[in-house]
Amino acid sequence: MRVAIAGAGAVGRSIAKELLDHGHEVLLIDKDPASIKVHSLPQAAWLLADANEISSLDDAALESFNAVIAATGDDKANLVLSLLAKTEYGVPRVVARINDPNNEWLFNESWGVDVSVSTPRLLSALVEEAVSVGDLVRLMTFRQSDASLVEITMAPDAPLAGQRVGGIEWPADTALVAILRDSRVIVPSPDDPLEGGDELLFVTSQDVEEELARLLAGG
Repeated sequence: MRVAIAGAGAVGRSIAKELLDHGHEVLLIDKDPASIKVHSLPQAAWLLADANEISSLDDAALESFNAVIAATGDDKANLVLSLLAKTEYGVPRVVARINDPNNEWLFNESWGVDVSVSTPRLLSALVEEAVSVGDLVRLMTFRQSDASLVEITMAPDAPLAGQRVGGIEWPADTALVAILRDSRVIVPSPDDPLEGGDELLFVTSQDVEEELARLLAGG
């Protein structure tokens, strides 16, 4: 997969390293010469350019990429790049970094964003996930489908403990995608029983999150 990353700071380089380690082809774009640190990731391609300028994106041949990640520290720049990538170059997957949580409402399909990542919100969700038992925690929202990745840790005496996955009537538009139990990751089958202490990961519609929480809590 070919991935273009705008913003070659610490965040952009970290993302690039992960993608390169998984065998993907990466182009890093930044307008600040101080950020062009080819020695740090010599296997990546680098482009000194403004990712908000059409001429720069033409030089990058952005239309040939499978995904674009807008990872700069400027929300306005990330939005502009997302819109250009989607509308002018037809990039299939656009991921955008949100720096200021107050701007989160802007990062949607209207601006060409398929997936937005808010570091402050993600960190707070991970803290909630670590300390919450029996409460539904939203980890991520998929803008393209208005679905969410949510997590709940079942209490030891949860009413669904002992019931098999296939025997539970889950809310509409809800899929149990993983059970984390001790050090194991279980891809659930209909015959798998739930246990108290299980950490459950669902992809679900936001409309039924409260219904799912009530079902798991027994209320």
